[in-house]
Amino acid sequence: MQDYSIEYISDWNINFIKFDKSVQEKILKKIAQLKLEISARHLYYINCYVVEAGQYRIVFKTDERVLIRKIVFVGNHKQYEKWLGIK
Repeated sequence: MQDYSIEYISDWNINFIKFDKSVQEKILKKIAQLKLEISARHLYYINCYVVEAGQYRIVFKTDERVLIRKIVFVGNHKQYEKWLGIK
């Protein structure tokens, strides 16, 4: 089985850059794990997947044809709900 490539959309890090260095490292470790098969919740209505790194959410899209995962959003739970339009 081959690993996925990781790409980032242009504004994925709006919230990420505001986090402490230790939080950023935790999130980057989780993003690195996305290169492998990893269990993630499917958000059917926006065709994305979400994984958690502690209290932080990482939303990504997967293209199985070319084995690419694109990071779409990173933020805490409150920022995630706002991004989804829930609150």
